[in-house]
Amino acid sequence: MSQMKAAVIAEANAGWVLEDRPVPEVGPNDVLVRIRACGICGTDVWMANGTLSFHEFPLILGHEGVGEVVAVGESVTKRRVGDRVGIPMAQKTCGVCDFCREEHPVSFVSGVNCANPTLTGVTVDGAFAEYIAADADGTVLLPDGISYEDAAPTLCAGYTVWAALRKVDPKPGAKVAVVGVGGLGHLAIQYAKAAGYHVTAVTRTGDKQELARRLGADNVVADGAALKEAGGADVLMHTSSSHAAIVDAMNGLKPWGKVVMMGVATDEMPLPAGPLTFQGYEVIGSAHNGMEYLVEALDFVARGAVKPMVEVFSKERVGEAYEAASSGKVRFKAVVTF
Repeated sequence: MSQMKAAVIAEANAGWVLEDRPVPEVGPNDVLVRIRACGICGTDVWMANGTLSFHEFPLILGHEGVGEVVAVGESVTKRRVGDRVGIPMAQKTCGVCDFCREEHPVSFVSGVNCANPTLTGVTVDGAFAEYIAADADGTVLLPDGISYEDAAPTLCAGYTVWAALRKVDPKPGAKVAVVGVGGLGHLAIQYAKAAGYHVTAVTRTGDKQELARRLGADNVVADGAALKEAGGADVLMHTSSSHAAIVDAMNGLKPWGKVVMMGVATDEMPLPAGPLTFQGYEVIGSAHNGMEYLVEALDFVARGAVKPMVEVFSKERVGEAYEAASSGKVRFKAVVTF
């Protein structure tokens, strides 16, 4: 097959249109993956509307792609035809720039700092297509028992929240508060609960409060004052699109507490200097942090300990999927099947 269907965005704020494109060629270190599903991330929305810009239009986005290997390059030894794999955002770094000369492992941070990284759906064409060629070492094997529809959002959203928990490394039985119940937050509640923590969801949205309890939250509060009254939190997980929400939630942070940042927002974040100093707070940035955390995140889903909430759209409805995701109508992840 020489042609495939791909979702193409002609310019900022344009619709996502299914078009015929050439099937990508496979380099010596690449695998060709027949995509079966790809989730829409908030980053995709921001790139589609021009808020973020890394690559000139037209764009083929998508860094939550999963499928099976249908061809391998001549130098590939770690993957074989038939493998079920995922292609996360950070595939590889250039290896020759000043940053890469420091020999950092491939991660989101190294991808951001490399002069010429291969970032799926960001610097190169992504997985909203029937086929994608990817660096073999930049793929992850999917565990048995996980569906493509559940694996797709785990490639970024699940990866993000689990890597953040692993980075702050709460003590056994710690109190973890998840600020925001959305694409990231609904997974953060489940991962924190599955890892054995006491979980409080922080949301002002009424219909999300009961949902948070069904997802495993031990407690649900509306703001930082209520969080403090409920016993406070050792860790705040920022999964919201509002920095104001996490600053408010810090009113319920216990002494020596940690705030782990993973949500992306555009409003300013004025931190309370007094409590930072007098209470010994830590504010920690976290991205994907390493492929080993993605493997762990996928395993939780494969075992049934975590279940992404998805709405599935066929590739013919990719434009509808984008509109639903960008308007916030999806609960909580839109997944497009190919």
